[in-house]
Amino acid sequence: MYLERFEIKKNIQKTDDKNLSFRVFDLGTASAEDYLKPHKKDHFCIILVESGSIKVHIEDKIHLLNSGKISILFPDQIHFLSNLSTDLSGKIILFEEVLFCSDILKNELSAYNVNLSAHLNCTALSSLEFEQVLPIIKNIQDIYNAPSLVKKEQARFYIKIFLLGLIESIHGQHPVLHQDTQGPDQNTYIAFKKLLNHQYKIERTVQYYALKLAISTKKLNALNKKYSGETAINAIHNRILTEIKRQLLFTDRSHKEIAFDLGFSSPSALNKFVRAKLKETPTDLQNGLAQIYTA
Repeated sequence: MYLERFEIKKNIQKTDDKNLSFRVFDLGTASAEDYLKPHKKDHFCIILVESGSIKVHIEDKIHLLNSGKISILFPDQIHFLSNLSTDLSGKIILFEEVLFCSDILKNELSAYNVNLSAHLNCTALSSLEFEQVLPIIKNIQDIYNAPSLVKKEQARFYIKIFLLGLIESIHGQHPVLHQDTQGPDQNTYIAFKKLLNHQYKIERTVQYYALKLAISTKKLNALNKKYSGETAINAIHNRILTEIKRQLLFTDRSHKEIAFDLGFSSPSALNKFVRAKLKETPTDLQNGLAQIYTA
């Protein structure tokens, strides 16, 4: 399946856009038209629904957004929109990664950075929180429509204020994230998730990750149960499964090529792994996933 990758620098609606790192549009059937087929972006995308409803498909998950819900799509997440209601209204905000509080999250707010993208893909705000967000969004859109050198800097701060508020909101919605905030246990768990994302193709044992983190396998399992509700080996296997799903659905690789890319000794080993975890073959899985994107 060919996937188009949208670049923010090529999204030029007016002359000023060439010098802006963000875009703001009203959400509706017209503005969403380009997003109805699976694609990637090189930038972040905020979808905020004020009325009506819309479905956001993000890789193998589907989120229903209605009034008060917000979805943040991360760069290179495969996604598309469907089931737009006739009364749909809201906002779409596009912005470059430099605005996503990256340094803040890596340092002062590292404790908030646990499965952040999964939580931000679909967030439901309370009525009060949503009402507080709307003026911020309006300020960003007003600046986008009539930018100046000073106002562009103001917009960057408004976007950061909005993002930090959203992160604080989901932090409150997931009590597990409150435990030992910025303590050594949570830092170790975050370090494990980062290491897993880099090494999952070649390292499959709990012992490897425990050794790298200078803790026992028992401790690593306890941390995973505490912060994610799953064992360390399940976390490793689920990371591999996520990549198997992505490659089955969005690449033209054969099962043999996928098997070797992900460190399996043979296609049959890949088949055995998928069967053990999902009770189906890679072909069955591929067909099932394809239905999500062709229905």
